[in-house]
Amino acid sequence: MKKILLLLAFFSVCATSDAARIIRGPYIEDPTQTTMILRWQTDEVTPAWLEYGPVPRCNQIMTITPAAAQHKAILYGLVPNQDFCYRLYVNNAAGDGVQEPITGTFRTLYSAERKVVNFLALGATGADIPLPLPDGTPVVDEAAAARTQLATLMEQEDADFLIHTGNITHSGLNEDADREFFEPFKHVLAKTPLFVALGPNEYGPDRASQESKSFLRTNYSRYHDMSWSNATPKYYSFDTANARFVFLDTNVAEGAAWGPEIGPDSAQVKWLKTTLAGAGEKWKIVVMNAPAYSTGARGANSQVAENLVKIFEDYRVKLVIQGGDADYERTFPMYRGEPNPRGVTYVTLGTSAPTPEKRASSDSSTARFVAARHYASGKIVDRKLTLKVYSETGKELDTVEIYL
Repeated sequence: MKKILLLLAFFSVCATSDAARIIRGPYIEDPTQTTMILRWQTDEVTPAWLEYGPVPRCNQIMTITPAAAQHKAILYGLVPNQDFCYRLYVNNAAGDGVQEPITGTFRTLYSAERKVVNFLALGATGADIPLPLPDGTPVVDEAAAARTQLATLMEQEDADFLIHTGNITHSGLNEDADREFFEPFKHVLAKTPLFVALGPNEYGPDRASQESKSFLRTNYSRYHDMSWSNATPKYYSFDTANARFVFLDTNVAEGAAWGPEIGPDSAQVKWLKTTLAGAGEKWKIVVMNAPAYSTGARGANSQVAENLVKIFEDYRVKLVIQGGDADYERTFPMYRGEPNPRGVTYVTLGTSAPTPEKRASSDSSTARFVAARHYASGKIVDRKLTLKVYSETGKELDTVEIYL
């Protein structure tokens, strides 16, 4: 009876408006063991109807979002370690019902007794449309082609969530997000919850200016939900199975005036130490944008290296996933500046779209370097982590095994 009354209320509202079209999403963010957030955008103000439930009972629970163009549904009462499916409806052209639904699936985070985690990771999906040649001849948009190819490969993966190392768009503007991220990766985002480590582009082209304070909020925070920490909405962590993933905001080291500090007495570093210490014997994996180790064109960020590397080593972080340089690079396990089996492995996932750049310097830290667009597929099974990296053509660029 309750569902019937909700449907009648939904149809009565729909009858007052024309058909709507979903122009962004649905995309999934901020998973926990018992909650999930679905977002989508319509081309006009309209209510929407969402059914969901554990696979295959996709219509077990129903919720209606109020009339809006930006929609956000928070799904409560879920259970850990479970695959869910959903059906998303908006009103039809006749105004007397709903269109065929958009369907999708997602997975809640795992409880502590589980020992298997599957994840995807990529970085720098932002690249502008190339300008034509001086004679007017159009230039092939290699970045757009690479995004499409990478997305096709990633759709075939069975992953619990997706990590992005930052620089979602080349400009940081929301107006570029559909072309550079939401549309090419649409099918991945509809089933794979997203976690982002902010890059400098998210702070905008004028990030060093005091006038840029609202840029992040206007173009990024308004459209995303991460597991924000209490201290600041720019760094956070989450646990799944036997792993803790920690996302840092290193953009103060990239000139972002409003980025959180990373000095020894900063709130972010104090939070980082507490968060790593509280992970106990779990896998500790850090994600950030500015690289602590890099031999790419931009190179390592000295401020990040000086302030964070020793902390990672002291608190037994096993893997750091970073962005910043337009290449793929992996270090040997590093400890106190030297390759050492007890150290931290740094992996740069720096380009899904920008033109790959060649290695600019040599260093004893580097175990593998490839100038290619890429994504990574990670799997934790108990005390073993395997990371495989693929180019947009599906070629395997690297495989690394790390042990806890």
